[in-house]
Formats: sequence, C-alpha cells, structure tokens
Amino acid sequence: MRALLSLAIGSFGIGMTEFVVMGLLPNIGRDLLPTAYAASPDDAIAQAGWLISLYALGVVVGAPTIAGSVARFPRHRVMIVLATALAFFTLLTVIAPTFELVAASRFLAGLPHGAYFGIGALVAADVLGPGNRAKGVAFVLTGLTIANVVGVPLGTLLGQQVGWRAAFAVVAGIFALATVCIAFFVPKHPGTPGRRLRDEMRVFRIGQVWFALGIGAVGFGGFFAMYSYIAPMITDVAGQPEWAVSVVLVIVGIGMTIGNIVGGALADKDLRFWLFVGLIALGVASVGLALTAGWIVSLVLFAFLVAFCGSALSPSIQTRLMDVADDNQSIAAALNHSALNIGNSLGAFLGGLAIAAGLGLVAPAWVGAVLAIGGLAVAFVAYRVEDRSGRHPAHRIPAAEAAQTAITGSIPTQR
Repeated sequence: MRALLSLAIGSFGIGMTEFVVMGLLPNIGRDLLPTAYAASPDDAIAQAGWLISLYALGVVVGAPTIAGSVARFPRHRVMIVLATALAFFTLLTVIAPTFELVAASRFLAGLPHGAYFGIGALVAADVLGPGNRAKGVAFVLTGLTIANVVGVPLGTLLGQQVGWRAAFAVVAGIFALATVCIAFFVPKHPGTPGRRLRDEMRVFRIGQVWFALGIGAVGFGGFFAMYSYIAPMITDVAGQPEWAVSVVLVIVGIGMTIGNIVGGALADKDLRFWLFVGLIALGVASVGLALTAGWIVSLVLFAFLVAFCGSALSPSIQTRLMDVADDNQSIAAALNHSALNIGNSLGAFLGGLAIAAGLGLVAPAWVGAVLAIGGLAVAFVAYRVEDRSGRHPAHRIPAAEAAQTAITGSIPTQR
C-alpha cells in the first residue's frame, strides 16, 4: 500500500501542475506581463494562456518518446528520475524571473507527464499482483482525480491570496515528497530488455490511428478551450470575486470525475453512437456557456456540463485508439496522452487567440463549440472510411479495459 500511495502522490502533483495554472491566468498575466496587462488585461491573459499550451506540448513530445526510450531500464529507478524531473522543472517555474523562462519551464515540466503515468501504472499493477491489476492502476489515478476536485481549487485559492508562485512551490514540494517515497517504498521492478521505440513507431502506418488521434486532439480541445479561461469568465464576465473561481473549479472537477465514469459505461454499450453523442453534447454545452456566461448560476451549470461531456469522451477516444492500433498497444497508449494534450494546447491557444482578437472573454466557449464540431467531423470521416474499406478492427477492447490499457500500455489479461 505504501508503494501505491507513493505513486499516487506523484499523480496528485501532476494533476495540480497541469490544471492549477488555468485558475491563475489573470494573476500570472498581471505579474509577468505588467506592461501588456496595463494596456489590455485581456491580451495579457491570452498571452499567459501560452503556458498551458507549452505544458501540453511537452506532454505531446515526451509521452511516446520517453516511455518508449526507457522501457528497457528498471522501472522503479525510472520512476525516481521522472519524479525528480517533475520536481526540478516545477521549481524552475517558481524561481524563473521572466515570462519567457517560465514558459520554457512549463514545456520541460510536461515532458515526464505521460511516462510517469504509463510506467507508474505498470509498477502499481505488479505490486498488487494477478487479479488486482486494475485496482492498482485505479489507486494511482486516484491522485489525479483528487487533484481536480481538491488540489486545483485549493492551489488556485492559495495562488490568488499569496501569489501564483506559491501554488507551484506547493506542487514542487509534492513532487519532492513523491520522489522520496518512491525511493523508499516502491520495490524493485525490472524493465523490458530489448524493447525498441523504433519497432512500436510502426503504429503511425495505420491510417485509422491518425483519425483517432485527430478526434482526441480536435474534439477534446473543445473542453480545454473553456477550462483554460474559466477564471476570467467568472471574475470579469460573471462579475464574481476571485475566491469564486476555486468554488467553480471544485464543481468542474466533480463534473470531470462523474463524466469519466459514465463515459466508460456508455462507450462499452455502443462506442460509435456515444462518441458522436458526446461530441454533439460538448458542442451544445459550450454554446450554452457562451450565451449565458454573464449569469453565475448558468455559468456554473454549463461549465459542469462541458467538463462532464469532455471527460465522458475520453474513454471512447481511448477505446477507439486501442481498437485500431492492432498489436502496437504500448505506443498507442502513450499517444493517447499526446492526443489529449494536443487538444489541451489547441484549445488554450485558439481560445487565447480569440480573446486577443478582441472577441471577448466568452470567445473561448465559442471556440470550444467549433472544436467539438471539428472532432465530430473527424469521427464521421473516420467511420465513413472504415465502412467503405470494409476493414474493421479485429478485436474491440471494452472501454473499462481500454482505460486501464491507456495507462499500462498492455491489454489486460482475461480471467
């Protein structure tokens, strides 16, 4: 249990470091971009949104490359290195004096993200032994879930009251604690000698893999367009005090948690149908948010629905990716992290671009609706091509198992 708790501490830190910045964009823009903020707060907030995009790009680059490159090394040692890297790069965010250096630190902090989850879940599954693999994986992911419901709102509140750097200092401390705990409590765990990244890169020859990645990158970007700029929507559009941001983030975190559970169950029933329904619902919820963001009650309601629909899509997207990846399950699992974080980056970037163009602070919600429709179009084309070719996946992985596969990189053993 101590080994699993050690790994969960790290996943809690990852959840905070990825999402706490979204509630602190006005504070970061005011501090790091004072001239731009004085001239136009909206422009400064939009530029600060690049920090979200850069972290996501770090995940995109690091998830498949690091996970594939270190597969042959002992996993417990790899986890120590990854946790140390997360602590160090997050500390750089705390001490970096300029916006440019903070931006660089955020990109670097994103690199170990996907590998930590992938390798950590393999270790967790092994710790509990046969018959309990999914429990181990779920325990590690609990840290990420709790971070969205508790850690991110509290970190946002701390950053607003003490300074945004204080929130990242706490995150750096969490990663340092995770490093020490992993070193002491995670048992030795061998790697996979002879595994080569080059072999798994063959997955990119499969056309449907690109379609699946496109659905995640474009469609899931609709959620992040809203989430990235939720703080200024609450304070400047709905006219609420800063502390209200933390309260709304708790509700959004609950929506994400429930959506992930419900999405997995629905995808097991009819993946294609619920994938289409989820993307349509995400678009509708985003439009509702854009139209009613001036009223705090409706803002909270539609923000919850956007979070619910976005997270409900995740199991469907992961299942689809694993269905079409053939025998390249490990690299496909890592690529899912890349796809969803391209969505993170794309949503934050386009939302900031819309704000900078003078379209207002509710513009990211409209961007989210457009991205959801774009993801729907990619899904439609993907299935159309598959139906016309007559080449359907040889095996279909249930969404619950795909959620595990997304982390472990291997198909769960049937028992």
